[in-house]
Amino acid sequence: MLIDLRGRTALVTGSTRGIGRAIAAALADAGARVAINGRDPGGVAAVIAELRADGAERELIAAAGDVTDEAGAASALAAAGDVDVLVNNLGIFGAAPALEITDEEWRRYFEVNVLAAVRLIRATLPGMKGRGWGRVLNIASDSAIAIPEEMIHYGTSKTALLAVSRGFAKDAAGTGVTVNSVIAGPTHTGGVESFVYQLVDAALPWEEAQREFMRRYRPQSLLQRLIEPQEIANMVAYLASPLASATTGAAVRVDGGYVDSIVP
Repeated sequence: MLIDLRGRTALVTGSTRGIGRAIAAALADAGARVAINGRDPGGVAAVIAELRADGAERELIAAAGDVTDEAGAASALAAAGDVDVLVNNLGIFGAAPALEITDEEWRRYFEVNVLAAVRLIRATLPGMKGRGWGRVLNIASDSAIAIPEEMIHYGTSKTALLAVSRGFAKDAAGTGVTVNSVIAGPTHTGGVESFVYQLVDAALPWEEAQREFMRRYRPQSLLQRLIEPQEIANMVAYLASPLASATTGAAVRVDGGYVDSIVP
């Protein structure tokens, strides 16, 4: 299958590291003009330079801005221009005892993991519908379905994101625009390494710490390892392409078989 996104502009939030960075690279390699987003303009510029060094043909632009507030979102959107592919990747996570999560933390997780995505969809979906083509992809998590005891605020926010995706897919029905969520399983990123070491012995070498984490906290994974960011990016690139034109309103799993279900 040839994934061809030439002539399309993509905005990937939180794309200076981890899953977002891998997604941005995959979309650029498919021919899209990709807006790299992060809060720090200097950090965005550095990542663009690194991605160009890895692939000289990649068309990348800087779209710095904190999309968790209206001004930052407006700044990022202005830099990106007309967005054909929106990937809401930005998210926060962390472990906390359930009864110790404060109202403030609940609000922060909702603001970052849900409302930031809604804000950008609201800003870009009308243009996509008017042009008769577009893709909205919200990066969710296995935690949306199998709520982890150690971070129920995160899991709940990702459950809400699944509902957001399904609802906006209905709004876009019949327009040529698809809206989907991607259920990412436990994925190997810098942030996840730190998270793993919050839960297992910090003195363990990484490979041993990863195995211990999966054994104790994610035993239902059929992969029995963390997923690599590129494996998430591969699915996003497909869903962003014309090849996925009949997939909308879906929650597509790239979870390593973590969720014990035959349907999403």
